[in-house]
Amino acid sequence: MDKNELPFLTASQLSKLIETKEVSPVEATEAYLDRIQEVDSKLNSYITVTGEQALEAARQAEQEIAQGKHRGPLHGVPVAVKDQFNTAGIRTTGGSSILKDFVPDEDATVITNLKKAGAVLLGKLNMSEFAMAEIYHHPYGTPRNPWDLERNPGTSSSGSGAATAASLCATSLGEDTGGSIRGPANFSGLVGLRPSYGRVSRYGVLGGSWSMDTVGPISRSVEDAAITIQAIAGHDPKDAYTWDVPVPDYRQALTGDIQGVKLGVIQERMDSPNLDPEFRETVAKAIGVLGELGAAAEDVSIPLAPNAGALTMTILSVEWSNLHRPVFEPHIDYLDHNNKIRFLTGSIIPAQAYYKAQKLRAVLRRQILEALDKVDVLVLPTGPVTAPPVESIPGIQSKEHALNGLAGRISFTGPFNLAGTPALSVPCGFSQAGMPMGLQIVGRPFAEEMVLKVAHAYEQNTDWHNRRPPV
Repeated sequence: MDKNELPFLTASQLSKLIETKEVSPVEATEAYLDRIQEVDSKLNSYITVTGEQALEAARQAEQEIAQGKHRGPLHGVPVAVKDQFNTAGIRTTGGSSILKDFVPDEDATVITNLKKAGAVLLGKLNMSEFAMAEIYHHPYGTPRNPWDLERNPGTSSSGSGAATAASLCATSLGEDTGGSIRGPANFSGLVGLRPSYGRVSRYGVLGGSWSMDTVGPISRSVEDAAITIQAIAGHDPKDAYTWDVPVPDYRQALTGDIQGVKLGVIQERMDSPNLDPEFRETVAKAIGVLGELGAAAEDVSIPLAPNAGALTMTILSVEWSNLHRPVFEPHIDYLDHNNKIRFLTGSIIPAQAYYKAQKLRAVLRRQILEALDKVDVLVLPTGPVTAPPVESIPGIQSKEHALNGLAGRISFTGPFNLAGTPALSVPCGFSQAGMPMGLQIVGRPFAEEMVLKVAHAYEQNTDWHNRRPPV
């Protein structure tokens, strides 16, 4: 096979070729490093490329596979991770100049798990500073969307979206507090899975909100997302919030059979005045495809869903500001303009407001779980719009500007980080301007396999995942 074509294979396709020794991990790693060198100056998706370490890991994987010691579907597969996860001996910046020289001496658990799976780490990916939504300034270069270099690839896992969509890694890890996996998946035409709260360890992860942070895959196919989460999921004694429950074989769920699956269409999101009509029509057609495959759709109501943005940002601002106060206070002038405002705002939000948000969160979670008692999955748009131009994300200018943001993407993704349920974005079409749109599929707690099953059935009966960005 032409070496230059290797980066365009899905992780699953490449994995099969590596397992059968038709392609070597070294050959695949070299192909990815060449493509990063060729393309990433346009995208700014990587902060740190670990070329020598990657080639050493690839040589080790090649030797193990030659000896019949194949570890599984990620063995020898080149991957990349958001620069939010500690990597021993490799700097971890959190997307901030404050941490430009921070080199951890221990891996995050998800990195340890990737290494156990035999994955080859290509490097650390760009992100919004301290994983906090839209920012005004990116110290390591503004990430660009490979579908249109003048557009945003999504926040805060920006580099994970850009690099994966542009085939600069086979699959990647992001982190999702209020939508930072699903948002880049939506904007960049990818599959992004936010697992259930407690499914994946957060030990060694630069946190934002102890009650909402999750780590998950951003991938080019549903099967890739399944094998990626398979490698990182599970109980971790180092993270008291992980659940000690069995991790299923997620690929076994990808049968294509969704006959009789019940879909709940969230009316408060489909009828949102903020939802672009073209996006609404595209998602409605996607739900129709699921119906043709045997699923049964019915309308459901989640009355508090439109308020999820306000609830998420109240809780996140307080927890984020408190968590990072020791770092932020002495370096406040180094913070991005937006993050400086968020830090100061989060520091003065009254306890009563935080408490009220948590009480309303419990009500919203109950509404979601009650809806999931009646249906197998919930479906809705991943966001209200396609990727905006990069320059359309200015610094926070006013109270009204901040309030308008609460009605955007985070009011579509936010309900499910508040509820702790798994949620996945899968490509469901393109706008007239050629930008991707995502269908969001939500499951019961720890029912990632059902979410993946429905997404895979849809994906395999449409062509959106086969399109390549022009970069």
